[in-house]
Amino acid sequence: MNITKQQNIIIQNPETREFLADAFYPETDEKLPLVIFVHGYKGYKDWGAWDLMAEKFAEAGFFFVKFNFSHNGTTVEDPHNFADLEAFGNNNYSKELSDLGVVIDHFVKHPNVDDQKIILIGHSRGGGISIIKTFEDERINGLITLASVDTLERFPKDEALENWKTKGVYYVLNGRTKQEMPHYYQFFEDFEKDEHRFDVERATEMAKAHVLVIHGTNDESVSVKSAEHLHILNPNSELFLIENANHTFGSKEPWEDENLPKELNTVVEKCIEFINDKIVNE
Repeated sequence: MNITKQQNIIIQNPETREFLADAFYPETDEKLPLVIFVHGYKGYKDWGAWDLMAEKFAEAGFFFVKFNFSHNGTTVEDPHNFADLEAFGNNNYSKELSDLGVVIDHFVKHPNVDDQKIILIGHSRGGGISIIKTFEDERINGLITLASVDTLERFPKDEALENWKTKGVYYVLNGRTKQEMPHYYQFFEDFEKDEHRFDVERATEMAKAHVLVIHGTNDESVSVKSAEHLHILNPNSELFLIENANHTFGSKEPWEDENLPKELNTVVEKCIEFINDKIVNE
């Protein structure tokens, strides 16, 4: 099977700024389910084994899209590095939801896409964003969370919050790149002014789509309890735990193997089975 790979497509979002997306899909005249992958905090579309994951979804008969949030710190000119820390510091949940909406609107018009079959796959913080978007956008039929957070209220508290407000910025060290990543106080202000919208628990309860919650039992960044919580909030969801898998299901940056890590391969196979059962063949 021949796979079309359109990489570094420039997407325009007047509310934020331009950013890049990739589309992987089989060469066919058929309309294909649209699967959109939503990266997490300090993530980007080309991280680790995401390309291999995209290929596997395309081989299974899906139109697979991954993209960089406009303010994730990468740039159109340099998508592989955090070359714009100012943009990273000015990111917020409103911008991410706006970008995701623009991605859906852009690719749903593609001649190879079946606009009645739209699935979001959100990793980590991208899971929380995907949950909210699924609740807000009735076009979305399927939602899969990978190592997802169960709340977006992940900010400094008490004295640390006061210090953030006073200084206007706090920094988090990126363990891989050794960069000090800024977080401007506008991030918290954006959350506070729209707190009801950013309520992941409420959105999980209200989501009308088919939901699959996937998590590794050895996740060092987001506790497996978050997955169990999401499943309780949406009893119609399916919970799939992968024994001993970490936050990125065995993938890392850079990923130099030509095969998917075992745990991430399990994730992809489960996703494909779920989408076929619940959405394609329903």
